[in-house]
Amino acid sequence: MCGIWALFGSDDCLSVQCLSAMKIAHRGPDAFRFENVNGYTNCCFGFHRLAVVDPLFGMQPIRVKKYPYLWLCYNGEIYNYKKMQRHFEFEYQTNVDGEIILHLYDKGGIEQTICMLDGVFAFVLLDTANKKVFLGRDTYGVRPLFKAMTEDGFLAVCSEAKGLVTLKHSTTPFLKVEPFLPGHYEVLDLKPNGKVASVEMVKYHHCRDEPLHALYDNVDKLFPGFEIETVKNNLRILFNNAVKKRLMTDRRIGCLLSGGLDSSLVAATLLKQLKEAQVQYPLQTFAIGMEGSPDLLAARKVANHIGSEHYEVLFNSEEGIQALDEVIFSLETYDITTVRASVGMYLISKYIRKNTDNVVIFSGEGSDELTQGYIYFHKAPSPEEAEEESERLLRELYLFDVLRADRTTAAHGLELRVPFLDHRFSSYYLSLPPEMRTPKNGIEKHLLRETFEESNLIPKEILWRPKEAFSDGITSVKNSWFKILQEYVEHQVDDAMMANAAQKFPFNTPKTKEGYYYRQIFERHYPGRADWLSHYWMPKWINATDPSARTLTHYKSAAKA
Repeated sequence: MCGIWALFGSDDCLSVQCLSAMKIAHRGPDAFRFENVNGYTNCCFGFHRLAVVDPLFGMQPIRVKKYPYLWLCYNGEIYNYKKMQRHFEFEYQTNVDGEIILHLYDKGGIEQTICMLDGVFAFVLLDTANKKVFLGRDTYGVRPLFKAMTEDGFLAVCSEAKGLVTLKHSTTPFLKVEPFLPGHYEVLDLKPNGKVASVEMVKYHHCRDEPLHALYDNVDKLFPGFEIETVKNNLRILFNNAVKKRLMTDRRIGCLLSGGLDSSLVAATLLKQLKEAQVQYPLQTFAIGMEGSPDLLAARKVANHIGSEHYEVLFNSEEGIQALDEVIFSLETYDITTVRASVGMYLISKYIRKNTDNVVIFSGEGSDELTQGYIYFHKAPSPEEAEEESERLLRELYLFDVLRADRTTAAHGLELRVPFLDHRFSSYYLSLPPEMRTPKNGIEKHLLRETFEESNLIPKEILWRPKEAFSDGITSVKNSWFKILQEYVEHQVDDAMMANAAQKFPFNTPKTKEGYYYRQIFERHYPGRADWLSHYWMPKWINATDPSARTLTHYKSAAKA
């Protein structure tokens, strides 16, 4: 996890422009480099480093003697770089995983390169010999990337939007900044004056499709067919492999543990893999909540079962409310459910950074979207519509859960790893017949639970624990986090302000006082940037007015049971 920043064709003083790059310094607390491009005085790279692999030669932009015309700035981890190196007999100059991008590009061009990368990434690749610039982002947008481009060819890219919003350019007083789409790469021509022109934007991978790099990995051979035992066996193989490949780091690994199904499976599998890899330190797991939180109790059970060194972080409603401003600034969104769920994750990341030496943090993000874990999936009209909704949620992860997971951890210089969004695991899961993936017997994620039924990885009551919204599980059932927030904003936003909401915020007009309050904070930090969020996250197939799972009738009946 690092922070990347690059400009092409800037007509303002670079030493002034580069101050914008310091807005993402939190992403790379270990080192910083600012480098001009030879022969292009108005082009430059900025890089904030979190040293996770190769502490000696890992600075960027990466340049190697063999390809003096290539410049690479990337944020991410390429888990199959050693396999690719061995298979194609590439000669490496560093131990940095990202160096594989240079060798693959030289061998087969950008399309072949990006399809071969098993990992999470956002990159800028400059080829001065062929006068090209390439931008690319992983399938689910686990690593963030934003870009701004003007009609006269000035291009700016950055890991977070906050590194671009204050940039100056002569042709426009307001630089349009937008997220770069996951699963895409863009080809741009580099002109002699340093400016660029977009040639094509290509969608290179759909989450349903088995990735091209699967041809070269060493996963145990999967068994054909959709017989239930075969499927469960294949899922276990792929999930184990998804966790194992993510052990790649020179820094200490920890794990977030909410006590829900997803984080518990990740923590248990991770601990098993660390033991097999003979890692010398104990796995530390971290849970956050208020007094009486169901998450804390559940996480404690899991930690005792798997034998992790467990830490509980307590916070009160005042601390949570006080964090809202810095959380919204870090997130760059005003989406209600994202803000709610981010407070706990932001505070626990702050604790980990301050009190431990864990840098690489595993988590269960992506499972709810992939395995139809949200409670509203019980209301899906058909397995096919549930499948469609699952894929929509995966496509939009970069606006919601993946955004939350990245920004709340990156704000404190931590790197998040999410095995449920592994290319092989997720594409196989999505290839299963739609009826296999729907909730069964009133229980969501039934297939995933069934897969690990006999493994004794986690306690049975956790394996079959119903879905708990993260933003609510951190508080007690009697007084949930969303109610605490709504009671607070009731005194911050009056009825007159709400009556004027459509005039003040014509785009994505907030319908509740809580939404209005978050939007106010967002507009203070990022005025006029509301279009970064295309729509609010909201459950489907029900007339929901609030995204909290605790407002759904299915949840209420489950809680009474």
